Amino acid sequence: MFPKVSRLRSRISKLVTGDTPVPDLKPCLHAGDLTWLGDGDQSAHDANGKLRSCLCTQALLESPEFVRWIMRLEPHALDESGQVRLHRKLWEYGFIVQALYERDLLRTGSMGLGFAVGRDPLPAYMASQGCPILATDLYAAQSVRLGWSPDNQHPSGLAALNDRGLCSPKDFQRLVKFRPVDMNALPGDLQGFDFCWSACAIEHLGSIRQGLRFFERMLDTLRPGGVGVHTTEFNLLSNDATVDHQPTVLFRKRDFDELAQRLTRQSHHVDLVYQAGNTAADLTVDLPPYRQDPHLKLGLMNFTTTSIGLIITKG
Repeated sequence: MFPKVSRLRSRISKLVTGDTPVPDLKPCLHAGDLTWLGDGDQSAHDANGKLRSCLCTQALLESPEFVRWIMRLEPHALDESGQVRLHRKLWEYGFIVQALYERDLLRTGSMGLGFAVGRDPLPAYMASQGCPILATDLYAAQSVRLGWSPDNQHPSGLAALNDRGLCSPKDFQRLVKFRPVDMNALPGDLQGFDFCWSACAIEHLGSIRQGLRFFERMLDTLRPGGVGVHTTEFNLLSNDATVDHQPTVLFRKRDFDELAQRLTRQSHHVDLVYQAGNTAADLTVDLPPYRQDPHLKLGLMNFTTTSIGLIITKG
């Protein structure tokens, strides 16, 4: 057992839901560990070349499309040779922007709604493309009280959302507005947006059930044909045992399969695949204290987790 893991196991066992035993953390995965995710057509792109809802992989992060977005959003994340740092937060940014770009939503007049924006670069970049943006997050004091948003990630002022200078100050002031919003209690007047997004926020809503409820509620904010793009945590080790009812929860494959079935019955569209990647970086598990590179898969509360990106089109 690795350093610090044994001290955590007794505490972690109290957080876990499901009937199967809590697995041990390992510094690497094997391809056989992931066969339960399924086989068949696991391409991250559909027949038209557009992104599907999928898991974080090195192949996508290093694709020309994702690298192009990272160069614009976080240029310091590339080394002198142009290689991108293998970190899942960068994958999340690339996934969100690429999904919206492919669907012709990053254009003048396309209205966007961002949830739990923190200090992410996405509102400013979207505004630089002519999109009116409503950026939302919890009140700063509420966020700190709930224990899941460090002070340096909260937009204490609207100008903080453009601290990278991605949008001209004049356009930013004209196009970006901020409003405090609790993702567990979406106001009824948030309607008619062309797109909405969040980056690793839904796992902090208190429970798996509340997170899945948000996926359905956020569709009320979109016009018919509008698109929601969201990234969150995905449990790579189990379709049963997981972490629930905690400040961070880990969603399982079955949670998303059931969500996709419900949304499809309601005439919405979601296309899910679960290819976790097979490179050395894809199979490396970053254990606490995190090295951050590669940081595509990580040990969290005695599970191995990664990011999943979901693209949901309102019917």
